[in-house]
Amino acid sequence: MAKITRRDFFNQAGLYTAGGLALSGALPGLAGKKSMAQPALEWLSLTAEAAVEPELPIIDPHHHLWERPGNTYMLADLLKDTSAHNVRQTVFVECTSMYRADGPEELKVIGETEFVQGVAAKSASGNYGETRVATGIVGSANLRLGDAVAPVLEAHMAASPQRFRGIRHRAAWADLSVTPNRSPNALEHVLLDPDFRKGYAHLRTYGLSFEGWLYHTHIADLSDLAKTFPDTTIILNHLGGPIGIGTYAGRRNEVFAAWKPAIAELAQYPNVVAKVGGIQMVVNGYGWHERAAPPSSDELVAANQDWYDYIIEQFGPQRCMFESNFPVDKLSCSYTVLWNQFKKLTKGYSANERAAMFHDTAKRVYRLPQV
Repeated sequence: MAKITRRDFFNQAGLYTAGGLALSGALPGLAGKKSMAQPALEWLSLTAEAAVEPELPIIDPHHHLWERPGNTYMLADLLKDTSAHNVRQTVFVECTSMYRADGPEELKVIGETEFVQGVAAKSASGNYGETRVATGIVGSANLRLGDAVAPVLEAHMAASPQRFRGIRHRAAWADLSVTPNRSPNALEHVLLDPDFRKGYAHLRTYGLSFEGWLYHTHIADLSDLAKTFPDTTIILNHLGGPIGIGTYAGRRNEVFAAWKPAIAELAQYPNVVAKVGGIQMVVNGYGWHERAAPPSSDELVAANQDWYDYIIEQFGPQRCMFESNFPVDKLSCSYTVLWNQFKKLTKGYSANERAAMFHDTAKRVYRLPQV
């Protein structure tokens, strides 16, 4: 395998679009009047709602923490966002934050787990309220290292023996109209790469799960991965990333029609569970960030219900978990409005089905404590 530099790895992994925000703080080439690095709090406040069913227990299985120039999202910010809802626990997912400055290149990612372990310990003290932040931690590792990734996985687990749960190696590849800063060396089908799969095989050895972050055009690659490694849990991120910008702008119905059979195929594999949410990013094409005021929860339901209903139908509530993807989706709406949407969306489900999607599936899949 050719030597992969740290820069190449992050570019190949979809750095600029994997979270909607990355080192640069925004999607290059896609900046609108409110598509900035730091969400505009005054703008978000223009659409204010009280929390619907504020006592309903929630585990948020997907958020980030970072401290970057002009763009900070730390424990206090998350706790402020979650305060209106009964968020019992959260799961942190890698976002290229606080990497080590020194040491072996492949181990620099361990700095992120060390950082989040410290935040989780602060939260666990009880001095910051009842919400327990980052009871589960998902880190990053270059699985294209093949067998050489094993020491990286072991270092993550040593850095957070109580909380470390899985790896995300981003596979979000799209044409240059969607990802204008994509490296020319990026692999379009990294999940099919033999070196990647050598590294991926080690996740089973350590009992770690895999976060599947890709775009709707590549969901078949994740299905193949699930079929080939049936003993490794895969967690589909952000509904499989339906694209709504660049060459896909204005093609919502066409994208939806292509996405549905790909999701149906993926749902056939019992080792895959789905995160329901994460589609309020700029890349999804709704353009909420361009509006004079953010959307209400009713507007979000109207815009998103077809996607949510279909993926819940295919996977079933026991294999679905609602997610915030904050602060990335915060470019489009507030945390309170986002979760109001999920609560309104599920009014017709049974109490057990709702408990699964809001809390129990995440608790089971990430092996979280009772809080």
